[in-house]
Formats: sequence, C-alpha cells, structure tokens
Amino acid sequence: MGYEDNSDNGYGPKGLSDSEGEKAYVAPPPFEADMVGEMSEAERHIYDHGIQKYNRLGWKRLTIVLIVEAIALGSLSIPQTFAYLGMVAGTICCVGLGLVAIYTSYIVGQVKLAFPQVANYADAGRLMWGRFGYELINMMLVLQLIFLTGSHCLTGTIAFMNITGSDICSVIFAVVSAIILLALAVPPSFTEVAILGYVDFASIIIAIGITIIGTGVDAQSQPGGLAAVPWSAWPKADLTFTEAFIAVSNIIFAYSFAMCQFSFMDEMHTPKDFVKSIWALGITEIVVYTITGALIYAFVGQDVSSPALTSAGATLSRVAYGVALPVIFISGSINTVVLGRLVHGRIFANSPIRFINTKMGWITWLAVITGATIIAFVIAEVIPFFNDLLSISSALFISGFTFYFPALMWFMLIRKGGIMEPKNLLLTVINGFILIIGLVILVAGTYSSIDDIIDKYRTGSVRGVFTCAAPS
Repeated sequence: MGYEDNSDNGYGPKGLSDSEGEKAYVAPPPFEADMVGEMSEAERHIYDHGIQKYNRLGWKRLTIVLIVEAIALGSLSIPQTFAYLGMVAGTICCVGLGLVAIYTSYIVGQVKLAFPQVANYADAGRLMWGRFGYELINMMLVLQLIFLTGSHCLTGTIAFMNITGSDICSVIFAVVSAIILLALAVPPSFTEVAILGYVDFASIIIAIGITIIGTGVDAQSQPGGLAAVPWSAWPKADLTFTEAFIAVSNIIFAYSFAMCQFSFMDEMHTPKDFVKSIWALGITEIVVYTITGALIYAFVGQDVSSPALTSAGATLSRVAYGVALPVIFISGSINTVVLGRLVHGRIFANSPIRFINTKMGWITWLAVITGATIIAFVIAEVIPFFNDLLSISSALFISGFTFYFPALMWFMLIRKGGIMEPKNLLLTVINGFILIIGLVILVAGTYSSIDDIIDKYRTGSVRGVFTCAAPS
C-alpha cells in the first residue's frame, strides 16, 4: 500500500509543534501559483493572511476537532442499538465497525498526503471520476452535513423539552436550537473551533457518566436488583429486518469521522501527523461507545430510550441533557462550518474572499451558514424522530464516506501494482470486503429507514410536521 509522502511540499515545515506551526509561513500550493501571480499587492496581502490563518492545525488539535465532530449524537443512540442486537452482537459491531472506520480513515489520510491539492471529499471524487465524481460527492457531502446539523437541531429541541418540562411549542425550541447552532458556526477556522473541543468532550463524557450512574443506581434499587434487568446477550426475539439495519446504521453514524477529514487535514501544518489523530480518536470512540451501550443497556434493559439520556429518569435526564447542551450545539455547529467552507470555497475558489478576512468575505460567509442552518431546521421538523434521522443519513451518505469510497480510493488512487500481486492480495480482499459492506448498507439501510419512517407516520406513533408535540 505505497504512496508518495508529499507532506513537505508547501503545506508546512516538518517537525513543528502546534505552537511553532501557528507561527510558520505556509507557501501557496502549486495549483494556485498562477492565481497568486496575478494578484495585486493588496490582494496578495489578504491571500497571505488567509493562508497563515488556515494552516495552523497540529495533530493534537486535529484530534480535538475530530472528537468534536465525531463523539456526539452517535453515542446517544448506541444503547438502544444494543437492545435490538443484544449484548454480544452489539459489542462486536461497535468494536468491528470502529476498527474498519480507523482503517478507512487511514486510507483517506493517505490520499490527502499523495494528493495535497485535495481540500475536501469532493476533490477526491474528481480524482476518481472527473467532474461527475466531483459533483456527485459534493452533493452527498452537502446533504449529509445538512442532515447532521438537522439532527443536532432535533436533539437540541428534545433536550430543551426535557430540561424545561414545559408545554411550550417544540417548534420554538427548534428555532432556539437553530439560532445557537448558527451562532457557534460563525468562526470559520477549525483551529478556533478546537478551543471549544475540550468543553465539548467533557460535556458528552459527563452526560454519559450521569446517565450510566443514574440508571445503575435505579436498577440496583429495584426489586431483584441488577439481576432482574431484562437484558439479553442475543438479539431480541421479534427483531425485524428493518430494526436490525437501523441499529447497525446508528452504529455507523457514530463512526463518521472520515467524512470531514480532508477538510480538517487541509488546515494542518504537518499533514503526515494525521495517523496519530485517527488512532487516538478511533480508540476513544470504540471505548466510549462500547462501554456506553453495554452498561446503559445492562442497567435499563429492553426499554432503553434513544437518545439514551432520556433513560436516566425525570430528574437526572434533565441534568444530563443540561450537561450535554455544549456537545449538542458545538458538535452540530462544526458540521455547518465544514459545509460553509465547502460552499463558500467553491463560490470564491479563485478569489481571496474565500479566506473570510474581508467585509465581503464575512457577508457571504454569514449568508451561506444561515441558509444551511435554515434548511437543517426544516429537515429536523420533517423527520422529527431521532433514530430514523440518524439512520437514513448513515445509509445514504456515511456508507459511502466511511466504507465504499475509501475502499475505491485504495483501488483507484493509492494501490501500487496489480490487485493479484502478492503484496496486494490481502489488502485487495480487505478493501473488497469493505466495499461490499458499504454497498449493502446503502441499499438495505436506506430501505429500512424509509420503511420505518413510513410505518411511524402510518401508525401515528410520531408527531406531524411542524407541530408543537414533543419529538421522539
């Protein structure tokens, strides 16, 4: 699995610490050389300032940014996934899919090192299939990021409804959630977002801890204690095809960090250090998700809620949701930032305006992220149920970004030699298997999500669109 290490080709000097990288000048990448040469002195000053602003992310800060983007809503759906799949299959899926996500993220990083001009996932699509690939993946990336922001808007609504316990129309809380998401998305640099990452990570860990402790204490106080909790090592007896794939899709949603990796690495001063970040994040995710899913399921049993924080009981769930507010909104806003950078960068690809350090840059930036947040708010109201919103976005988009696209990148972009050569045989099998997994999830997961959404609307088990009832 060879590739050329191009990490020292103008994207930053090797061996710099985070603090040193922030001070280092970063030369423009080769594909922009002609544009830079045609700039006026004033435009060149803006350009140089923008390059310095957006190339100061080290591997430690990248880890924090990835944690902000990754460990959020996914962890809240895992306990119910264990309730569907059982303790054994739930644990196997959490660990197995986590290891696959680390590997495919490694492939994404290799592509970035070999082709440093790739600034986002859509650029990788252009390398594979030209303009068609660029437009296809660009559309998928935009839609997934909007769905992600929408899911955080929905979770914010659920959180406020639980915290206040009031009869205020849920749409009002959804609007408040959207406004908070928009406000936190205003800073356009991931380095700036990383500062909030420590608060974000502490928020979700403390919220999960409160839920685990609360449900454990409650289970122990019930007649029969922990031994009486109705959990099982095996899938529930009446598990349907739809429920099984929604459960698996929710785990996949939790491991979606490769989707934004190109964008994050584009701000690194030493891109080859990405490997440290993805291992740190991947292991952290596997541990957090597996422990969260297994313990809360073991303490609550088959009736565990999704989001899991609701299972802590009336009082503790209010506390848990209150503590989780930072992760709900900080992690949600970073998806808007990625989307904004993608759209804004494309509109102003050949203009210093894309660096958002001029009046016009800020006006257009605010317009883009406001439009994205409004669309996300609408999606949250149209699909007002947590599990299905996560599941359908996983099946339609994350199946590609985390599974079949990285596998295809190995075959098309970074493989050296034929697929049957001895050095490539094992990797051919591994990437072929990952490709098949991704395509199965795309088809079966999408069918299951749509089937469940239709069934819930048909049976009236969920609220209608833009109504005041609490979302589920």
